Amino acid sequence: MEMRERILAIIEKNSRVDIRELAVIMGAEEITIANELQALEEEGVICGYHTMIDWEKTSIEKVTALIEVRITPQRGQGYDHIAERIYKYPEVNSVYLISGGYDLMVTLEGKSLKSISSFVSEKLSTLDGVLSTATHFILKKYKDHGTILHKEEDAREKVSP
Repeated sequence: MEMRERILAIIEKNSRVDIRELAVIMGAEEITIANELQALEEEGVICGYHTMIDWEKTSIEKVTALIEVRITPQRGQGYDHIAERIYKYPEVNSVYLISGGYDLMVTLEGKSLKSISSFVSEKLSTLDGVLSTATHFILKKYKDHGTILHKEEDAREKVSP
């Protein structure tokens, strides 16, 4: 595996890794790692750094939904034009072109089930080219971006020998 692939694999799992630590892991000079990271950012390979939060452990109310969208592709633009219109809404976290019965998968967050339902019915469903939608609310996250969020504790009493 080449240096770039190794760097990407490491920072994908831990974006907070220090350049000094990354250099030690890679067996390279810090300046080499810093230059490689900068080049990856400038080339758009590294698009951003994110913090994953388990919102259930806060007092902040958040609802996440997955919306499947069936659309009519536009002549000469395919799915891109409608996808762009959808991802420009601030409520939308991600938009994916998918295979199967629907064309796009949209993830979004809102303060309540009602706010998400309103967004879907008033904004998303009314876009030209949108044929139908199916909304799925996330009730509980067990694993997100490779991180296990809820580890079940063994509720049985421990017995000493």
